[in-house]
Amino acid sequence: MKLIVGLGNPGKQYEATRHNAGFWVVDALAARLGVTCGKSKWKALVEETRIGTERVILCKPQTYMNQSGESVREIAHYFSELAPERDLIVIYDDMDFPVGTLRLRLQGSAGGHNGMRSIIQHMGTQQFARVRLGIGRPADKSQVMQYVLSPFPASEREVVQSMVDKAADAVHFAVENSFSLAMNRFNT
Repeated sequence: MKLIVGLGNPGKQYEATRHNAGFWVVDALAARLGVTCGKSKWKALVEETRIGTERVILCKPQTYMNQSGESVREIAHYFSELAPERDLIVIYDDMDFPVGTLRLRLQGSAGGHNGMRSIIQHMGTQQFARVRLGIGRPADKSQVMQYVLSPFPASEREVVQSMVDKAADAVHFAVENSFSLAMNRFNT
């Protein structure tokens, strides 16, 4: 069983913002699998499906970014067979990379991302796979909050859509093969 978590904020006002890129990848993956991530459970919108022979739970926490770990912890407790280091994949926006960049890692720190900090705190480990989606960084550090909570400009939408599609490909490949092989194939 795999738990695939896309990070974002709930609500119409955040739907198109940079901070919701993780949600977009989960939605793209769900669409490919012929499902929607719409069942409300464990403080999240979830869908249980399969990728190949692997049972998969797609998850979009609805707790707002800073409390994303609450939802992930509830699911992990419910499915006691889930081991974060083996079964958890978290997808989220990352300002440390230029727009459109995709980076897969097997573990790491929160790197200043509040959603990741919450998941690490609630899961008690940094050892789980992550897919980082490059959203760029504002020139003025005081504008970070406004930046992540605003949409991409029209000039970047094509490269962002390509990144989302590639991330969905990477997660699908990782589940069918291995995350290590996905890192070799999809890191840009």
